[in-house]
Amino acid sequence: MSEIIGLVGMSHSPFATLLPPPDPARPGGRFLAEAARVTEAVARLSPDALIVIGPDHFHANFYDVMPPFVLGVEEAVGFGDFGSRAGPLPVAAQLAWSIRDGLAEAGFDLSLSYALTVDHGLAQSYEMVCGGADIPMVPLVVNTAAPPLPGLRRCVLLGEALGSAIRESAFAGRVLLVASGGLSHWLPSNDPRDPSIAGDRRDALIHGRRDVRAFAAAREPRVRAMGGDPHTHVNAEWDGWFLKQLMTTDLAPVVALGDEGLQERAGSGGHEIRAWLIGLAAARMPLLWTSYEPVPEWITGMGIGTTFEVG
Repeated sequence: MSEIIGLVGMSHSPFATLLPPPDPARPGGRFLAEAARVTEAVARLSPDALIVIGPDHFHANFYDVMPPFVLGVEEAVGFGDFGSRAGPLPVAAQLAWSIRDGLAEAGFDLSLSYALTVDHGLAQSYEMVCGGADIPMVPLVVNTAAPPLPGLRRCVLLGEALGSAIRESAFAGRVLLVASGGLSHWLPSNDPRDPSIAGDRRDALIHGRRDVRAFAAAREPRVRAMGGDPHTHVNAEWDGWFLKQLMTTDLAPVVALGDEGLQERAGSGGHEIRAWLIGLAAARMPLLWTSYEPVPEWITGMGIGTTFEVG
């Protein structure tokens, strides 16, 4: 049986790699310094495997088929967008299959991938948590990009089932959960039903799989143009409330917001906190340590939380 040794929740942003601060006092410096402390704490914990939960940003999943959850069980490859890791990532296949079987038994029929592409939504936090070590991982992709989104309550239930599946796994090792995403940030719509989404952009959201690299190359300049503005909206007050709420195991106040309430407070990018809900429900432990820096230049409220103390 596996032992869950904790959870790391961590925001990601393309600009953490595209616009790193020239010195620690500049925007993003505190986040990166605190992330380095988490890396050291994780090395001391010495996990045998990670469960990395996070979103895809239209590099693997498109609206030809948009699954709510995808579990990687054999191969995972980093797309390499925005300076994130490219190429093969180690997968803990035995643990992945045990999770699949346990979740199926609990009534969760996740989409399955033998060859999963992951973008910075998983790869960036994996790299920061591991600090260059190739710790075997089980990737779990959650659709947070655009409707239809899995319900917040459904994500909590999935997390509870995930925790049971890990603990009952035949994989005899120490497992660390990593939740990647959020916190507050406002992004352009990706909903094909939105009348402002038309032409080539709408076609790419639906048919981007036909030429993923071409779609990414066309999209990346638009994303890059969003960075660097110190006046970009970030809701630091809500981010602080969210982190404080996760210092309990009561997720009901977050779930009660619903999609509209969450988006009003945390933006369309705030839907990524689904990864944190899944992770905390699986860990069954409150956050003990948190760090936060609003970084408008990165268009994101950059938060970190762990269920263990960080020295």
